[in-house]
Amino acid sequence: MTERGAVVTIDGPAGSGKSSTARAVAQSLGYRHLDSGALFRAVTLGLLRSGIPEEQWSEVSLEQLEEMRIQLVPSGTGFDVEMDGDIVDKALRGPEVTQRVPKVARIPAVRDWLLRRQRAAAKGGGVVVDGRDTGSVVFPDASVKVFLTAGIEERARRRLLQDQEEGQEPPSMRAVRREAERLAERDRQDETREIAPLRRPEGAIEVDTTGLSFEEQVARVVEAVRRWG
Repeated sequence: MTERGAVVTIDGPAGSGKSSTARAVAQSLGYRHLDSGALFRAVTLGLLRSGIPEEQWSEVSLEQLEEMRIQLVPSGTGFDVEMDGDIVDKALRGPEVTQRVPKVARIPAVRDWLLRRQRAAAKGGGVVVDGRDTGSVVFPDASVKVFLTAGIEERARRRLLQDQEEGQEPPSMRAVRREAERLAERDRQDETREIAPLRRPEGAIEVDTTGLSFEEQVARVVEAVRRWG
């Protein structure tokens, strides 16, 4: 089997650079990037449009999720999210969706539905998937598993920089410490949740990105995939 047939998973805590690294790795290898977060957002958008009262979302069934007609459509180096025949990528980033994604991600039926969609999209390989449980739950037999880490203050700094417009001053140390406290609580929740807790997948290559440039961390993952191939 060549590297084109590989399924590569990139997991890690918030702010470790999973999504940006996964996109760059996929582009470098000629793979498709499968953004698991976009699927969670799509289900959240579907629930908002469904008319189901929010207090009843936890009881949603697989049949109701199927009725939303959410599909992943190959496009360029990734996948577009299609709902009821329309591409909804831009709508997935709205504040109403963003605020409710963590709640939706904890619904058992949603995780079961996503598991099936991700595995179907990755059939045949040639994909890079990022998330928090892609190497441990979704693709436990993935060809190459990577677990990204970074010091919590470095992760906090990166998150703050993502929210800034170009040309602004770097975040203050006070802001970084405040964000680091928030991330520490997020880590605690992710690591102790009952459904698909965050952990390093068995057999994963751990890459500490604290002292690495973005190009260096991408190169390490690409090298690991090429060694496998």
